[in-house]
Amino acid sequence: MNDPADPVGMTLHPGQTQPLGAHLRAQGVNFCLAAPNAQAVELCLFDASATTEVQRLAMQGPVDGVWHGFLPGAQAGLAYGWRVHGPWNPAQGQRFNPAKLLLDPAAREVVGRYDGDDVHVGHVPGNPNQSDPRDNATTALKARVVQDLPPPQGRVQVDPAQRVLYELHLKGFTALHPDVPAALRGSYAGLAHPAAIAHLRSLGVTTVSLMPVAHRADEVRLIRLGLSNYWGYSPIAWNAPEHRYWSGTPGTSPRSEFRALVDALHAAGLEVILDVVYNHTGETDELGPTLSLRGIDNATYYHLDHSNPALYANWTGCGNCVNLTHPLVLRTVMDSLRGWVQEFGVDGFRFDLAPVMARAGADREHRFEANAPFLMAIAQDPVLRDRLMVAEPWDIGPGGYQLGAFPVGWLEWNDRFRDTQRSAWLQHGASRADLANRLAGSVDVFNPTRRAAHSSVNLVTAHDGFTLMDLVSYNERHNEANGEHNRDGHGHNLSVNNGVEGHSDDPQVLALRARQQRVLLASLLWSLGTPMLLAGDELGHSQGGNNNAYCQDNPTTWLHWDRADAALTDFVASVLALRRALPVLHSSAWWRSSADHGPQHAPVAQWWAPHGDALSASDWHHPHERALVLVLIPVPEGVGAKPSPACLLLLNPTAETTEFTLPVAPAGTLWRLRLETHTGTVPDQTLPPRVQVPAQSLWLVSAAGL
Repeated sequence: MNDPADPVGMTLHPGQTQPLGAHLRAQGVNFCLAAPNAQAVELCLFDASATTEVQRLAMQGPVDGVWHGFLPGAQAGLAYGWRVHGPWNPAQGQRFNPAKLLLDPAAREVVGRYDGDDVHVGHVPGNPNQSDPRDNATTALKARVVQDLPPPQGRVQVDPAQRVLYELHLKGFTALHPDVPAALRGSYAGLAHPAAIAHLRSLGVTTVSLMPVAHRADEVRLIRLGLSNYWGYSPIAWNAPEHRYWSGTPGTSPRSEFRALVDALHAAGLEVILDVVYNHTGETDELGPTLSLRGIDNATYYHLDHSNPALYANWTGCGNCVNLTHPLVLRTVMDSLRGWVQEFGVDGFRFDLAPVMARAGADREHRFEANAPFLMAIAQDPVLRDRLMVAEPWDIGPGGYQLGAFPVGWLEWNDRFRDTQRSAWLQHGASRADLANRLAGSVDVFNPTRRAAHSSVNLVTAHDGFTLMDLVSYNERHNEANGEHNRDGHGHNLSVNNGVEGHSDDPQVLALRARQQRVLLASLLWSLGTPMLLAGDELGHSQGGNNNAYCQDNPTTWLHWDRADAALTDFVASVLALRRALPVLHSSAWWRSSADHGPQHAPVAQWWAPHGDALSASDWHHPHERALVLVLIPVPEGVGAKPSPACLLLLNPTAETTEFTLPVAPAGTLWRLRLETHTGTVPDQTLPPRVQVPAQSLWLVSAAGL
C-alpha cells in the first residue's frame, strides 16, 4: 500500500459511479463526483500537510452525470480536492474555473478553514464577468478520505406524546460549564460529559435538538469584523462534523467524537435530532467565494434567477438556494441524511427554511408543493421514513409561509403559538379564542383528520430571537455588536421590559420578570403538542438584548452556569414532572369537546369562564375579559388500571387578580392545587370553591381522592 502522506505516482483507474464522494474499498479508494455539465474533472492529491498539490489525475466520465475513478493503494488519511473544467459564462450560469480547488460536496472530513481571502473567489475581484486565474490550492478547503464508523448500537425512540425538545448550541452549552474539564468545554466531548448530561436528565427533557454541526464557511463580512457564523447556518460540507467543535483529544477525530456524543446521549435515554441546512450553502451570492458547488456545476446545484442566470434565486436571504429538483442534487442530500443516521446514529432532523427544499412548482418561483421530490424521497426512504422530521415551515420567497402544509408525520415549528403566548401573557392582547386555540394544539393549522396532535412544535423562544429572560427585560433589540447598526433581527418581538430596559436590581422588577418567565414556561409545557425549550431559558440566561446573536461566539451566547437561576431550573423540572405524571397533559390524541364526540381514546376538553359558566360565542372574543378555565377529563381506564385524574388549568393573563369559581370536581374527589406560577411553588393543597388567581399567572389543579 502507498503511504497516504506520499500519493505521488498513483494511477487512477475507472471506478464505480456510486456512492458519491470518496469511499475505501479493499484495494484502494473509489471517487465519484456529480458534475453533469463539466467538460473534464481532475482529482487533485495533496501531501501530508494538505497544502502542496502533488498529483492531478483525470477522472472518467461522465456517466449519467457522474465522474468516477478508482485509486489503487490509496488509504484513509489522503487529502484531496477537485478541479472542474468547463465554460466560464456567468450570464448563462456557468462558473467553471479550474484554477480553483474545490471541496467535495460529499466530504466526510474537511481539512482547513475558509479564511475569507479573495483568492477563493472565482471571478476577478471587482470584475465579476472575468474568471480569476490565481490558484488557491494552498489554502483551499480539502476533503480527507476516512474509514467508515461502525454501525450505531440501536436508537432511542420517544413516545411522541411525551416528547420535549431542548434546542441547544453545542459549544455554548458547555463553554463556561465549571464541572466540565476545561479541555473539553465547547466540544462534542464536553456535551457528552456526565455533568452536561446530568442537567438534561434532571430537567426532564427527552430530545436534544442540536443546532448545526456541519462544517461551515463563515461569511467574509463576519471574518473581517472578527466574528463568525456561530449558529452554523452557512454550511460548506453537509456530511462533515465541524472541526471547531472537536476537543483534539488524542486518538479521536471530529467524526469519532461526534459519534461518541450521540452514543452518550442515547445511553442516557435521550433522543438526538440534528438541525440541518440543505437550503443554501456558505458560497452566498454571485460575489461570494467558489469553494465547492459553484465551481463544480453551478447551474445544476443552485436555483438561478430566470431573468438573469448570473444571479441566484434567494428565497433564503443568504444569497443562494440549493436546487433539490435536480436528481443528482437530491441524491447528494439524501446520501447526506442517511449518513448522519447510519454512521452517527442521529434520530432525526430539523430542517432550516424547509419550504426551499420543497419548491418544485413549474412556475418561476418554484412554488411549495407538499409532494415535492425531496418530501416524497424521505417518505419512501427505508432509512429515513421512520425518523423524526421537523420543519421550519417558512422561507422568504413567494408563498414561503407554509405552516401546517407539510406531510403526515412531520412536526413543524409554530410561530403562531409563540406570538399568541407572548401577546396573551405579556401584552394582554390575545383573545380567549386565540389562547385556547394554541393550548389545544393549533387545531386551526394542523388538520386533525390528517395530522397528529403532536404535529405542532410549540415554542416561546428559540435560538432566533430573544431569550426568555430578554423577552421580559427589553422592549427593543440591542444588536449593535453584530456590525449591522442594529438593523438586523426581529423588530416585532411582543416583549416587555417591565419599566427598565435591560439589567435591573429593583426587587419589584425582578419579581415581575420571574413571574412572567414562569407563566410562559408553564403555558408552553402544558399545551397540547410538542413543546420545545431553548437551552438556557431555565437558567435565566440573557444575551444583553441581542435577538439575532448568530455571530456572537463569546460570553454573550455562552451559558453562564455560575449565574444560573436555580429556582427557575427547579420550577421547569417540576412543570415537566407534572406533565409526565398527569396523562391528560401529554395526550396522544386531539382533545374532544364532549364524551360523545370524537375518538374515545382522547381526553375531553371543556372551556369555562372564571365565574363558572360555559363560554358563549361572544365571550371568546370579549375585548376586556380574557381569563378562562380549561377542564381536561381523561379517558376512562381499563379494569384494574390506576385512574388518571382530571385536571384544570386556571389561566389569568389579565393585569388584575381574578376570582375563579371552580367546576364541580368528579365524584369522590376534591380539587388540589399542584403548581402555581405566581410564586413558583408546588403547594399541593385542597382548594375551596372560589379562588383568587393573581394577574399574569396560571394554576394547575388536579382531582384527588377524598
